Amino acid sequence: MMTPSTFKLVAIGIASSAFFSATFLLNEVMHLRGGDWVWSAVLRFIFMILLLSAILPLTKGAQYFRTVLTSYFRNIRFWIVAGGIGFGLFYSGICLAADYAQGWIVAATWQVTVLASPLVLMLFGKSVPRKGLVYSFLIVAGVAIVNYGRLKGGVSLDEVLHGVLPALVAAVTYPIGNQMVNGARHGQLGRFRLVNGAILENPMTCVLLMSLGSIPYWIGLILFMRPPQPSSMQVFDSFLVALLSGVCATSLFYFARNSTASAMQIAAVDATLAGEVVITLFAGMLFMGELAPDWISWLGVGVIVFSLIGYCYKSSL
Repeated sequence: MMTPSTFKLVAIGIASSAFFSATFLLNEVMHLRGGDWVWSAVLRFIFMILLLSAILPLTKGAQYFRTVLTSYFRNIRFWIVAGGIGFGLFYSGICLAADYAQGWIVAATWQVTVLASPLVLMLFGKSVPRKGLVYSFLIVAGVAIVNYGRLKGGVSLDEVLHGVLPALVAAVTYPIGNQMVNGARHGQLGRFRLVNGAILENPMTCVLLMSLGSIPYWIGLILFMRPPQPSSMQVFDSFLVALLSGVCATSLFYFARNSTASAMQIAAVDATLAGEVVITLFAGMLFMGELAPDWISWLGVGVIVFSLIGYCYKSSL
């Protein structure tokens, strides 16, 4: 039986999953309203930078914020590379996938990042424990089942692949960006040695620095794709994504994770991220009138959620 403190942390984790789900739901909404995926991605990070540039001085002080900006400009080449990969390519994949698949399917496919993360660690020369790897492969199997269900439902292979491949790119590039930051902070990336690396202990600071670093990527994407002007509703929806997913969800999740007192509690909090898929699925049915998936897709969702929870607990042992 869970202790009250663990129950509270899990409840906070589930709340963060609900806010994270806003990304997948609102991206789908913006697509259905005719919004271009490029603006869905770019506007989110514009608002992220504005929000965090207001929050950090208020919570950490003006001097701290100046230190963050100084660190950014002193390490600007690193942040452009890390931000372009870890935030630019990652979120481009998430938004592009929303043009071809429902929000819950993108959320489900994105969970492949659980397998991608240890592979990325190996690329960076890290030893990866084998605990939980079986569950990682089960997650991939669950994603395959979900998308097979789409094929059985009459969706063309071309459309399925257009939804899957960008989400897989996102699943790989996100941990690459994160590991670049972690490696540079500990002086493990050779010439990339961060000045004032201690400030990266604050999650919001990392998000701001990565967001700033992604700016050149977004400028290049706009110039290359030349998307039509976004509507006022797309601008507002992008602001909601930045606020709910970028600020609220991140704050709640890291608060819960940093409040843990044992490996088992950490695993319990991490496992709540499995709620993204289920919450996005039911929210789409409830608020957007989407049809329930067939039994094949339900099976895939069940495999993904079970495997995510199993992976988190196995990794904590």
